[in-house]
Amino acid sequence: MTAKTNSQRLPFRYLEPTFCSGLFDDPVLLVRIRPLGRNLLFDCGQIHHLAKRTLKGTEAIFISHAHMDHFMGIDTFIRNVHVTPRTFTLFGPPGLAGKLSHKLAGYDWNLTEDYWCSFRVHEIGPDTVETYLLPGPDGFKNSLEGKQPRSDKTIFRNSYLAVEAELAYHKIPVLAFRITERNSFMVDPRRLAEAGLAEGPWLKELNRRFYRGEGDGEPLTVMRRKGEEVFEEQVTDTGKLYRDICGDQNPASIGYLTDIGFTAENRATIQSFLEGVTLLICECTYLMEEREKARISYHLCTEDLNELARDLAPKFLLPMHLSKMYTGRTEELYREFDIPPEITLLKIPDRTTPRPLLPREIPRPEEINLSADDKGASNS
Repeated sequence: MTAKTNSQRLPFRYLEPTFCSGLFDDPVLLVRIRPLGRNLLFDCGQIHHLAKRTLKGTEAIFISHAHMDHFMGIDTFIRNVHVTPRTFTLFGPPGLAGKLSHKLAGYDWNLTEDYWCSFRVHEIGPDTVETYLLPGPDGFKNSLEGKQPRSDKTIFRNSYLAVEAELAYHKIPVLAFRITERNSFMVDPRRLAEAGLAEGPWLKELNRRFYRGEGDGEPLTVMRRKGEEVFEEQVTDTGKLYRDICGDQNPASIGYLTDIGFTAENRATIQSFLEGVTLLICECTYLMEEREKARISYHLCTEDLNELARDLAPKFLLPMHLSKMYTGRTEELYREFDIPPEITLLKIPDRTTPRPLLPREIPRPEEINLSADDKGASNS
């Protein structure tokens, strides 16, 4: 099978997903919310190659688990934003706030200013969400803000998307994420007629309320049709009004799945959670030859991902997080994929982050040749 490149246009209206790592780099998914000009970050492996303005434009960070290759980049994030007068929001599994607090406690904060940023961390448990605040002006001291029951899978939403989370197992709790675009405003002419309504300026006002998240509230004057007669009528439940006349939609979605064991429990969880996503971004750490190693370390191999692809039936599949032991063997990864033809397999580069410099590649001061003008300027 020939894998397609990720230059293909993905069918998203509001979102622009970019996997900012190569097959061997530590994972980081950046999802740009086009109408807001803001970003969501999923995992913080290696992010030193992302521009400061990109990091400062982060709306929220979602951490699957706190293994080093998924969380160590948070130091880079903090380095770039700590003097930004904002509160940055993080979501992660239980214990994340304490781990972030310990990271920050490893530095001296004796020069803090009142305008420094703060971090609000939401720890997602099976039944509860615990929220912690680490304020920059106070040296990022960690304090519990509150604990709320978890009523559903949604952990974050705005006018254009919702992020859901589900707990799986990687010898520790690990979060899988589903990012779903919000439905756009769309009226079905047939359902409009069946409801006895006529088109008019009221639809523009209903559109405005839809995108602002306004349902019940101030009555809306609609145009009611009875035979040939059209007359005005006030409706108080505008949420129900829209549900009665809206068109059917299947909003685009992204599944982000990394570092889970291929167990019956995990498979059942993921099946119900990520079935039918538009784009599945999924770890594939091992080739088939290392299946038993995958079982021991609670990772996936190509054989496992083939089964998941058949179960979940995404439109697009992007494998990532290949073990560095396969350096130079990435074509074997793609040869081992056997997925249904209706799924488009996306291929990413081996690496997108710069490789480390060797000492011999760094010029020493005495090796830098100055021009005559430079020498004159240095002696003046």
